[in-house]
Amino acid sequence: MSQLSDIGLIGLAVMGENLVLNMESKGFRVAVYNRTTKKVDDFLAGRAKGKNISGAHTIEDFVKLLSRPRKIMIMVKAGSAVDDMINTLIPHLEKGDIIIDGGNTHFPDTNRRTAFVESKGLLYIGTGVSGGEEGALLGPSIMPGGSKDAWPHVKPIFQAIAARVEDGSPCCDWVGENGAGHFVKMVHNGIEYGDMQLICEAYQIMRDLLYMTADEMHLVFREWNTGDLNSYLIEITRDILAYKDTDGKPLVDKILDTAGQKGTGKWTGVAALDLGIPLTLIGEAVFARCLSAVKDERVRASKILKGPAPVLKGSKTKLINDLKDALYASKIVSYTQGYALMMAAAAEYGWKLNYGGIALMWRGGCIIRSVFLGRIKEAFDNNPSIANLLLDPFFREKVEKSQKGWRNVVSLAATNGIPVPAISSALGYYDGYRCGKPPANLLQAQRDYFGAHTYERIDKPRGQYFHTNWTGRGGTTSSSTYNV
Repeated sequence: MSQLSDIGLIGLAVMGENLVLNMESKGFRVAVYNRTTKKVDDFLAGRAKGKNISGAHTIEDFVKLLSRPRKIMIMVKAGSAVDDMINTLIPHLEKGDIIIDGGNTHFPDTNRRTAFVESKGLLYIGTGVSGGEEGALLGPSIMPGGSKDAWPHVKPIFQAIAARVEDGSPCCDWVGENGAGHFVKMVHNGIEYGDMQLICEAYQIMRDLLYMTADEMHLVFREWNTGDLNSYLIEITRDILAYKDTDGKPLVDKILDTAGQKGTGKWTGVAALDLGIPLTLIGEAVFARCLSAVKDERVRASKILKGPAPVLKGSKTKLINDLKDALYASKIVSYTQGYALMMAAAAEYGWKLNYGGIALMWRGGCIIRSVFLGRIKEAFDNNPSIANLLLDPFFREKVEKSQKGWRNVVSLAATNGIPVPAISSALGYYDGYRCGKPPANLLQAQRDYFGAHTYERIDKPRGQYFHTNWTGRGGTTSSSTYNV
């Protein structure tokens, strides 16, 4: 009998195929299965030919190819397809076997599936995998959570195939129980939404206020990628702006201005609302995509609704430098909000997240990888209980140095009618967070006036609530005090 495989993978789309080839290249034997069996045959005869990769046409035969405890990674579309595959697999598995979901799954589904699979005597992992098809092949960032007893069995494989940073550390470590891995991947994707929107707003200011060509913008992004803003998304923006269509003109100028989304940014925003975290920048990034989707309506509106014509007054070079500062400061706010959300989730779900370790996992292989993340790890190394990244000395200093340019960009964008929802919401969050006395006292008075929701007083201890009969007609009865 031929040697059994170390791991099996179900779902031979691009990500699945590339993960299999990555695993095999690191010395692991891999078994594969796909519902459309022709994909198995084509893969074995093509990219997998001559490699330690075996295939099967049925689940029963597929499971027989695996060494115990069996480790089966599912790479299928998130949702009911994952549940269907789990239910198909369970009758063929034994106690201690491990099912791994490597798709972009919503973390509550992973919570539910972990409990279900464990109730059958099996182990379950829900893991985020970031880096796209290239990352899957050459080294992704991997964020596993679920049944902790499963981790020692998959750790050698996952850490072998993961991306690595300068000191050789793998961009993969255990995140936490239940849906923690998929939650962290969801926040990663939310930050990705924010970073992309921030870059697009800088691009629009260059295009519509500075009237720069794609080639000129390419040079700016090329320079930015050598300093504090060095990152994968700045790097690919540099390359996109230089890419020419068959007629020699910039391809980016020919792409329709309507953006798609697969839901992870929305999930991040909903989770923030559920947990009461002001995730304003990522929320605006999601809404910007929604607004881009109503293309025909926007075109009609552009012919009816009036606003200022963009006119640059002042130095073009100075505004480019201010844009760099605005982008960097806003990026700090985006990560600050993302980490605040992870902290709230850890408290809510009882997860013990390693925040510095998460930054390390994101430093290589993933879409938001950047030199910036090393500073986040240092912040948590210096103060593991820090409440907000803006309070870290490094980030506080960077934002203070960037403030003048940041405010100038928001001001110029507003006066010239150029939308910068993410950059301006980041500034609004910063000013709101540093405000010792926001107008919530008036808001609470309004709530008490119309709904008898009570209020606290500055001259009384916290936790004592009062109600005023504002009109003389309301009586003394008040509502109970609670926060959703």
